[in-house]
Amino acid sequence: MPQRIQRKRTRGWRMPEGAIYVGRPSQWGNPFRPVLVGGEWLIEDDNGVQYDGFGSKVSAIGRCVALYRSLDMTFMTDADLDEFVAPLRGHDLACWCSLDSPCHADVLLELANDPPSNGEAL
Repeated sequence: MPQRIQRKRTRGWRMPEGAIYVGRPSQWGNPFRPVLVGGEWLIEDDNGVQYDGFGSKVSAIGRCVALYRSLDMTFMTDADLDEFVAPLRGHDLACWCSLDSPCHADVLLELANDPPSNGEAL
């Protein structure tokens, strides 16, 4: 089963063969990111718009992942979503997020590799 890989800047580290990078600026990158402003964690999108205050970075990251999930589900037809995740199917996905933190790559792994609910073949 495909899994999430944490990219590292450690000397000698190489991304596993067949893994696909899904962070920014790839087409699968999450446009939402947590930013610390005046002691409060906010969410900022790719346009620089900041909103939603959170007491912790972990809470803000979780909300960023939830927003990514809703973005995919809201603005794409089923066919568009399938086309969007098709290249990821069966591959490990790499991002900079720590493995113990929520990450949009988990959403992509689920969307790309869960069997369709209508019985159709992947």
